[in-house]
Amino acid sequence: MPDVRQIAREIVAREGGYVNDPDDPGGVTNHGVTIHTMRRLGIDLTGDGQVTEADVRRLTAAQAVDIYLEHYFRRPRIGDLPAPLQASVFDMYVNAGANAVKILQRMLAKMGFGTVADGVIGPQTIAHAHAAAARAPDLIADAYAIERRNYYYAIADARPASRKYARRRDGGKGGWIRRAEEFMSPRFHLTEAQHRERTKAWG
Repeated sequence: MPDVRQIAREIVAREGGYVNDPDDPGGVTNHGVTIHTMRRLGIDLTGDGQVTEADVRRLTAAQAVDIYLEHYFRRPRIGDLPAPLQASVFDMYVNAGANAVKILQRMLAKMGFGTVADGVIGPQTIAHAHAAAARAPDLIADAYAIERRNYYYAIADARPASRKYARRRDGGKGGWIRRAEEFMSPRFHLTEAQHRERTKAWG
């Protein structure tokens, strides 16, 4: 696995720069860091005593990397998971918060481990994840990435405003789907035809 700081840099590059998309529940973001996260962490870069859009605009890529490493990797204990899972769970945690862990926990439960989907990486989740990785070391990362992809499709099924993140205007794979598939073997990627079939009900 690449160095975790390098993974964080790749996440920042993947997230892009300043975005203010009204359809994004996260609100104003820069390098993937939302204004809500900056307020929660008290990151006041302008020094005016409040965290506003101006602070989001000032956030640098290097600062975003540090935020990700501390609050989206170390504190959630992603480093305690099996190495093959760490990059994808880290990337998903940046994208979806504790839902990244719930996706893993639900996957482990499907595998028969009885893991509770509480969104927290504790001793049970760590032990079950390592047991699952030992059982299928060459497939565990693919299995999680597939669950990620399913999660994205499910969000888009339920929330029409989010469909643009899963499907491009021309009907091809949107950013969410391509992002999930970056972390799985090519043999598990959906073909364009399969993707279009999966999303045809969206109209």
